[in-house]
Amino acid sequence: MGAGDSLQFLAFDLGASSGRAFVGEFKDNRLTLKEIHRFLNEPVMFSKHLQWDILRLCHEIKQGILKCKNQGYNIESIGVDTWGVDFGLLDEDGELMSNPYHYRDDRTQDIMEKCFEYIKKEELFKETGLQFAPYNTIYQLLSMIENEDKKLYNAKTLLLMPDLINYMLTGEKVSEFTEVTTTQLYSYKNSYWNEETLEKLNIPKYIFTSIIKPGEQVGILRESICKELGISPIKVIAVGGHDTASAAAAVPGLGENHVFISSGTWSLLGIENDKPIINEKVFQYNFTNEGGVNDKVLLLKNIMGLWILQECKRAWEREGKNIGFSDMVQLAEAEAGGRCFIDPDNDLFYAPGNMPERVREFCRNTNQFVPETIGEIVRCVEESLALKYRWAIEKLEEITSRKIDTIHMVGGGIQDKLLCQLTANVTGKEVIAGPVEATAIGNIIVQAQAVGIIKNIAHGKEIIINSFEIIEYKPLDNEKYTVNYEKFLKIINK
Repeated sequence: MGAGDSLQFLAFDLGASSGRAFVGEFKDNRLTLKEIHRFLNEPVMFSKHLQWDILRLCHEIKQGILKCKNQGYNIESIGVDTWGVDFGLLDEDGELMSNPYHYRDDRTQDIMEKCFEYIKKEELFKETGLQFAPYNTIYQLLSMIENEDKKLYNAKTLLLMPDLINYMLTGEKVSEFTEVTTTQLYSYKNSYWNEETLEKLNIPKYIFTSIIKPGEQVGILRESICKELGISPIKVIAVGGHDTASAAAAVPGLGENHVFISSGTWSLLGIENDKPIINEKVFQYNFTNEGGVNDKVLLLKNIMGLWILQECKRAWEREGKNIGFSDMVQLAEAEAGGRCFIDPDNDLFYAPGNMPERVREFCRNTNQFVPETIGEIVRCVEESLALKYRWAIEKLEEITSRKIDTIHMVGGGIQDKLLCQLTANVTGKEVIAGPVEATAIGNIIVQAQAVGIIKNIAHGKEIIINSFEIIEYKPLDNEKYTVNYEKFLKIINK
């Protein structure tokens, strides 16, 4: 690419509540990002189960491509990232058999315990290095086995969510590495699907496809889609299909003593390693090893994140209180802190429902001040998130024998300046916040590296620093928050 030339890439970033399409353009060692399409991603309760509306998502993906054409963009390639663990099943004709189930559907209730009757918990951890969570793909599949779900036995192919969308776009059936590592069915030892575990659980091995790495080409847009949209063929590149992997790829200046937090519906807190760390401490604290781009492995703690506030907002809207997130934060800033805390990862907050009442219930059950107003509840949740970040960082330091001195926060959650400042205050560490659209940026960086306009990930991070706003937060009143942390520990350890 010569001086003054530019190349344009299309990133689809699908989260648990919305999807966006971004065009990234590289010119003069800078990256500009433009959102060209945004759409809701709302699960649907159909009969007894919570499911994703995959047909609507595929339609919106095509609308994003069409908008690129209509706005005059010349797209070099396309990359898709989504959340982890969920999947679709294809029949022998390559047709989708049903809508993918949502990871918060209750079909996996009590399935983890059933799994450990087939394979010991410690053995499963040593093979996969993954956290134990009821939504993992392994438990979704085992629930189908236990309930004799005929769809699984009639299926010929399983594709995880970004791979399913890539299949819609290209007709190619492959599985992207970072997404595969979220299933608890991947063996780091063998660098492949864990076939021994599949056998023990009676999950058919033939439904799993070959694994490709971020940066490999999936294929070319189907001829039928090109005709439908009136466009020329475009390459589809496997990016960090798991959105956390794409977000981590966009963290600027991630060093030996730095930790990142990808803040959104979930908060993913972790570090980047060359190999998985699989030991007793990781097992004890339920940390997880998930694939990153450029052959990295992310040691992470999954924390419930802004999901709790998203559900609070929905509950208040059902009561007729139309309030935005910025208004919620403003009300929380006006409240005194340190009056009550929740454990964001308590099972009480996992499923959709009346979240404000669940916050109150947790506080009542732990003999604390019970928050009633919107400001009191939001303040409680935000302080609790920051306190849980401190807990996770301390455990990470214990696991790795590293001293963490800097926190890089990326993602939509960093628009909440109260949460960023609370994180600095509670942890006593500097917080560097930005970029906001880290997942889409990481997606685009991998595409650009695949076609050769970025030399390596270090070059990509240099471009990110040159291109996007970064805000620093210094810790304030850390002694006061240390007192609150001691109170928090007593509450979550009860």
